[in-house]
Amino acid sequence: MTDLKESHGILVGDFMKLQDFIDIVRNKKNVEFTDAYRNRVNKSRQLVEKWVEQGRVMYGITTGFGANSTKTISKEDAEALQRNIIISHSTSVGEPMKEEEVRATMLMILQNAGQGYSGIQFSTLDRYKEFLNYGFIPFAPKEGSVGYLSPEAHIALAVMGEGKMIENGQVVDSLKVLEENNFSKYGLSYKEGLILVSGTTSVTGLAAIAIYDIINSVKTADIIGAMTLEVSKGTLRAYDERLMSVRAHKYQLETAKNIRNILEGSEITKANYAYRLQDALSVRCIPQLHGAVKKTLYDALETLEVEMNSCTDNPIIWGEGNDGEAISGGNPDSSFIGLEMDSVAMAATMVAKMSERRNNRLVDGNLSENPWFLVNNPGLNSGLMIPQYTQAGLLNDMKILSTSSVIDNIPTCGNQEDYVAMGYNSSKKAIAIAEKLEYILAIELLSGYQSYQYIDKNLKKSAVTEAIYNEIAKTVPIMNDDIYLYPHIEKLRELIHNGKLLKIAENIIGKFY
Repeated sequence: MTDLKESHGILVGDFMKLQDFIDIVRNKKNVEFTDAYRNRVNKSRQLVEKWVEQGRVMYGITTGFGANSTKTISKEDAEALQRNIIISHSTSVGEPMKEEEVRATMLMILQNAGQGYSGIQFSTLDRYKEFLNYGFIPFAPKEGSVGYLSPEAHIALAVMGEGKMIENGQVVDSLKVLEENNFSKYGLSYKEGLILVSGTTSVTGLAAIAIYDIINSVKTADIIGAMTLEVSKGTLRAYDERLMSVRAHKYQLETAKNIRNILEGSEITKANYAYRLQDALSVRCIPQLHGAVKKTLYDALETLEVEMNSCTDNPIIWGEGNDGEAISGGNPDSSFIGLEMDSVAMAATMVAKMSERRNNRLVDGNLSENPWFLVNNPGLNSGLMIPQYTQAGLLNDMKILSTSSVIDNIPTCGNQEDYVAMGYNSSKKAIAIAEKLEYILAIELLSGYQSYQYIDKNLKKSAVTEAIYNEIAKTVPIMNDDIYLYPHIEKLRELIHNGKLLKIAENIIGKFY
């Protein structure tokens, strides 16, 4: 569990950026609430309590849910209704969400309900905050959501002390974990079960993880692509500022600048400037493809940060006017995030397909002018033959995962929900794509690293490629005969995932775009 002696946390209540999200979800910084957050939550809650006392008919508060919205619930049964929605909706199945995916969903529940339009008790949100800060991990099966409800219900059940948690890798009763840490069971009041399972919280949380990792990977792909250009005797002619200026897409220009900066001072690149008139497309079109992908990613990030700081509940509690109003609508719809994440998945797959082709050029002796599969005694040794197979298998998976989720429609809830956005699956598969992209790039990086042994030793690398090469050399040997490659691929993937390669480059040449 997290050590709560480190009391200084990230204040939740103002506009949340992606980096704050990652610091809480992945880096496990504590969460604290602003006074404004507390005040708007309490104000909204007071309205709900008053309206229930008045006997107002309000969807999901004093009525059933979905197709049962015509069924009125008495004041006496209104609290039982909220517990029932959690128990009945805890039906997602299969492997559980990873810890950071659960944390992401819980944080988005805090963001969603904390906008002040949900009518939830502050004490319930404080309970979620404590789960994050203590490091409790609710058990939430990952499969079987169309955009909300079931994974969130499993999480809420654990928060209540009636579900399951994961402790030391085992699924255990949540009440056991809570009692061991001096927590008791927790009951929900009017409307709270509804807000805890509704909205785009899991969709947005999973999307944020995926976007963060894919942006990091695509920036790192600039470095890896530049290293491939360097070792394959490529020309920077295709990256000339004059050439870039006649097609003024911002991220194409910035990517070309990144590549030029990465290879600044490279004697290898300078010596080979005129070696070929032009390189293959996978080497000379990095600015065009990576630039287009970055635009897609940053467009998605803009949408994501709006969604992270929105209320996607139904109904919302509107406090303005004579006495306010509970307004039902469709804000839990996940189309904004779903469309973006389907696009992000395709964009990441395009980067992966280019990386695989560059890697193929490095290991193909007819194209690289080096020994086949970058090993000095091919035939006896397979060298880096099979990692390209691994890329092919991963890339095939990515292509399958790039099929859009949001174009599908399977009605639910007795046709009350006759159109369903399916954004959850868009975000879920984007996380899978993010990991596969890291592995594909790691394999290209391995081939690039191995290729440097065939470069004229009298020619210096650029400052960036020298620093990256030296970092890799700490743990990955130059291969003379066949070696066990799996741990080296994993190590290189981790250097991409944790941002270390990007940080090394940015410390030398400045921020990447």
